[in-house]
Amino acid sequence: MDFSNIACWIWPLIAGIICGILGYLLGRLAGGSSNSEGDIELWKRKNASLQADLDACNSKLKAAPVAASSSASMASSFTAGNKTVTRIVPISFDAAAAAAAFGKKIKQDDLTVVEGIGPKIAELFHNHDIKTWANLAETSVEKCQEVLNSGGKRFEIHRPATWPMQAELAALGKWDQLKRWQDEHDYGKE
Repeated sequence: MDFSNIACWIWPLIAGIICGILGYLLGRLAGGSSNSEGDIELWKRKNASLQADLDACNSKLKAAPVAASSSASMASSFTAGNKTVTRIVPISFDAAAAAAAFGKKIKQDDLTVVEGIGPKIAELFHNHDIKTWANLAETSVEKCQEVLNSGGKRFEIHRPATWPMQAELAALGKWDQLKRWQDEHDYGKE
């Protein structure tokens, strides 16, 4: 090995190490001396404010009268543990109305109508006995995530937060409302 060019590689190495150390020290001086107790108090205040907002929303929701249209679509409600489960009574499927709203032929209980669900995800749901829009509408978001997780890593990226709501609109034949919602939002894939 030729040591005559040692300066060509040692000086840049030393300069890099010195710059790294100085960058670390400057970073610690500029932002590393944060008051963690002050941060904790700030987050506690923000959390308390958000909790108060949530409580106010929940009290307004409980005080709001139930719409007549929602009572017609719900067959019954019952409590399972801490969660209220609502049974959806689907209306008869109107293929013409669905096709008019979506501009394509829609098959009854085709889960791929829900934004974010493709054929492979629909197959996963079928394997878990969730085969209709009404079944999906009655499924919790947590259960939907469990179904996705059962398919492996490639399905874990999907976010099913809106899938039961979209499925409920489909089960109730609210095609225009579903299509409008899907056009305005891109939450089915997030």
